[in-house]
Amino acid sequence: MERSHSFIATPPGATIKEQLLERGMSQKEFAARMGMSEKHISRLMNGEVHLTMDAAVRLEMVLGLPAQFWCNLEAIYREKLLKVQEENTMEEDIAIAKKIPYKEMAKHGWVEDVSAWTDRVLNLRKYFEVAQLSFLQGPLIPGIACRKLGVTEKSDFALIAWAQKAKLEARKMETRPIDIALLLERVPQIRKMTTMNPSEFCPKLTILLAECGIAIVFLPHIGGSFLHGATFLDRNKIVVGLTVRGKDADKFWFSLFHEIAHIIYGHIGNAEGTTEKDEKCADEYAKNTLIPEEQYDTFLRRHEFSKESIQEFSCYVGIDSGIVVGRLQREGYIQYNWHNDLKTKYMISG
Repeated sequence: MERSHSFIATPPGATIKEQLLERGMSQKEFAARMGMSEKHISRLMNGEVHLTMDAAVRLEMVLGLPAQFWCNLEAIYREKLLKVQEENTMEEDIAIAKKIPYKEMAKHGWVEDVSAWTDRVLNLRKYFEVAQLSFLQGPLIPGIACRKLGVTEKSDFALIAWAQKAKLEARKMETRPIDIALLLERVPQIRKMTTMNPSEFCPKLTILLAECGIAIVFLPHIGGSFLHGATFLDRNKIVVGLTVRGKDADKFWFSLFHEIAHIIYGHIGNAEGTTEKDEKCADEYAKNTLIPEEQYDTFLRRHEFSKESIQEFSCYVGIDSGIVVGRLQREGYIQYNWHNDLKTKYMISG
C-alpha cells in the first residue's frame, strides 16, 4: 500500500489475501494452485509486479472471481499509485523550489512569473530540463569551475539556476572547435580591451572567444549566489558566464581572466569541480596577467599611491586605472575609500 496526502493505492494483492484468509489457504498452497513460484506470488500480493491477464485468468480459476474483476483492480491500483507518486514528488519538489530564487529568475524573464508553488515547480522542471527537481542534487553541470565568495545551500541553488541560464544562452551561439593554443595567443589582445568601453569590447570579445571555441554569456547577478563567474564544458563548446550588475571594471576583468585560467590549466571537466588549489592558481593568473608581477613590484617599491601616480602606472602597463586601484585596495596598500573615482563601472546588458 502506498499513500500520499490525498490518495491511497491498494494493490490487488490485498483482496487476494482476504480471499485466502476466508478459505484458510496458505500462500504456499495458493502458489501451487496458481502454478507460480512463492516468490512471484509474494511480489504480486505486495504490488511489486503487474497483475497480467494471464494471472487474472488463473485467479478466476483458483478463487472464482472473474478475470475482469482482477484486471479492474490492477488498473485502479496503477492509476492511484501514479497519483500518489506524483503528489509525493510534487511535495518534495516544492520544498526544493523554495530554495531556488524563483522571484529573481522571473524578474529577469528566465521563468514565467507565477505564485502557485505547483506552477513554479512545473516551470522549474522545464527550465532545468529535469523530470523532478530532486534530480538537481546530482551533477547537472559536472566539472564546473566558478568564482564565488561564499558557500551555502542557497548559493548552490542560485549557482545552478544561473549556470543553467548560461548554458541555455550559449546554445544559441555559434563557436568554432575548442582551441586552447589560440586562446593563449589572444590573451594579450583581450588584456588590451580593459581600456575600452563595454559597447566596444563586448562584441569584439564575444567574437574572439567564439573563434577559440568559447561562448561568453553576460548575465544578471542572482542574489545570494556570491557568484562572479563560472566556466564549464557543454557539448562541443566551453561556456563562460560572467555576472553584470553595474560591476566595477577591475572585478569584471579579474573574473574574466580567472575563468580563462581555469580553461588554460584544464580545471574544467573534473567531476568534483575545482579545488581550493585550482581557485588560488586562477587568482594568481588573473592578478599577474592584468598587472605583470615584476612591473607591479617596481611600482610598489616607490610607495607613491597618489591618483596621478596610479594613472601614470596604468598608462605605462596599458590597463584601466581602476584595475590598479582595485588591487591596491584588496592588498591593503590604500584604503577602500581612496581613488574610487578612477574606477569605471560597467553596465552590460545580460
